[in-house]
Amino acid sequence: MTHPVASSASFLLSADPPRCHDGAVTTSARTRPVPPDIEIAEAAELTPILDLARERLGIDPEHLVPYGHDKAKVSLAGVRALESRTDGRLVLVTAISPTPAGEGKTTTSVGLADGLAALGENAMVALREPSMGPVFGIKGGAAGGGYSQVVPMADINLNFTGDFAAIAAANNLLSAVLDNHLHHGNALDIDPRTVTWKRVVDLNDRALRDVVVGLGGVANGIPREDGFDIVVASEVMAILCLATSVADLRERLGRVVVGYTRGTKQAVHARDLNVHGAMTVILRDALAPNLVQTLEHTPAMIHGGPFANIAHGCNSVMATRTALKLADYVVTEAGFGADLGAEKFVDIKCRATGLRPSAVVVVATVRALKYHGGVNVPDLGTESVEAVTAGMANLRRHLRNVRDVYGLPPVVALNRFPSDTDAEVAEVLRLVEAEGVRAYEATHFADGSDGSKALARGVLEVIEEGSADLQFVYPDDMPLAQKAEAVATRVYGAAGVTFEPKAAKRLAAIEAEGYGHLPICMAKTQSSFSTDPTLRGAPEGHTVSVREVRLAAGAGFVVMVTGEIMTMPGLPKVPASERIDVDDDGRIVGLS
Repeated sequence: MTHPVASSASFLLSADPPRCHDGAVTTSARTRPVPPDIEIAEAAELTPILDLARERLGIDPEHLVPYGHDKAKVSLAGVRALESRTDGRLVLVTAISPTPAGEGKTTTSVGLADGLAALGENAMVALREPSMGPVFGIKGGAAGGGYSQVVPMADINLNFTGDFAAIAAANNLLSAVLDNHLHHGNALDIDPRTVTWKRVVDLNDRALRDVVVGLGGVANGIPREDGFDIVVASEVMAILCLATSVADLRERLGRVVVGYTRGTKQAVHARDLNVHGAMTVILRDALAPNLVQTLEHTPAMIHGGPFANIAHGCNSVMATRTALKLADYVVTEAGFGADLGAEKFVDIKCRATGLRPSAVVVVATVRALKYHGGVNVPDLGTESVEAVTAGMANLRRHLRNVRDVYGLPPVVALNRFPSDTDAEVAEVLRLVEAEGVRAYEATHFADGSDGSKALARGVLEVIEEGSADLQFVYPDDMPLAQKAEAVATRVYGAAGVTFEPKAAKRLAAIEAEGYGHLPICMAKTQSSFSTDPTLRGAPEGHTVSVREVRLAAGAGFVVMVTGEIMTMPGLPKVPASERIDVDDDGRIVGLS
């Protein structure tokens, strides 16, 4: 979600207007300063959320639960009241494999929704909520950037409406009840060594990955190995994002497997501990989708936030479906590259819900293409058409995956950086056109909707052509190991998959328990098609090694952990938290 300009410079260069695939002149970036994101957001004049909901969406105030003047939840009763409305069209935004240079996927999602609205279309954007882990870790903010943001930006990036706190509380209530059950006699005969359920916190904290609980004597419980995941990796997060009603939420929570019995090795579920009802109570309000707006007053649903490298990477089904009832065009985002978020959007979210995108926007930048073409970060500002050509291998595979594997029509959004030259931009447009795909330069970061109208028109054209025919990467009845093989070979370009002994044993046990029909969720580095984050471009013939397999019975998928991926990230040497502060007047600074 890193926005494109703030990671490199605070202005955009003027240029002769480049042309799209069809010769139409695109909007060129203006030469003018772009203030920091937080300054733009704080200076914005927002439409009161009750007025926005009534005037733009036709939602009665009685169906809104305001959180101040600028944000609100659409009540569950309000969501049900929309069921008879016809669905709009869904546009999925994804990207090439992320690089340190940034691609601007969230910024592009917001810009595209604003561009559609500026063309007179009834449009919305549906995004994930940011996790405070990366906000205080690397990104420093994840609500878009420049003049393509969702607001109130500081609220969205921090505590927002309390959804993540509710998810953490529900997750940790299950942990507390489980350990309490072990302490008070263990009537279910749970083997503490088999407990798979972890605690969570919404921060990056590597010191919590592996801990021992129950120390300090008999009064403090049964000592056992435990650990923490980040909230966005919690199965409760996935459950909230895939649930379609309170009843579905409760049923899914009850299916969660926390461990196994000693003698018979039977699965122990949250419902066996009689805690799923209380967890549902904690999550009841959090299930309702959040309504905010963009800087240009385009309505936005921001709800749920699983990462795509360690989870399924999509905003909530409730938010997406609600937006589709309220708008003719809904722009949504799947995390990281099209090999991760988009694959899981198709194979998990679409499979479970019947949602079908009408078009897919693949975000690319000249800088990212040069990085995949072998150029290191310090040299990305130097022109190199040759590196762009070499790096096209990464974008080409993503485009072919979207079109040939997922069966969806792609459009390329070329997100322009200040250092991009006309020759480099022209080469990208030429190479994309050679793939039979439309490409549009976009300057929404500096120009708002004026910089995304060409992209919006192109997306509308693709939707009207009606060529979308969604295909899953694998069928339901394929064994789990073969599902992993299908994703690795068809999407990643790998030669095959291997399972470490412990993972293979766990996989066999999961299938024996009757979960072989579930889709899989690959936990893999976002930086490469391989499991090695240093392999740029489009590596082929590599082996995907699965080191751990986790059952997410409530969410309805099986997680396969590959490479060195961690479900509790660590902070970088200089975390973003060092530059985030509040001044004497209470204004937040450094959040960008």
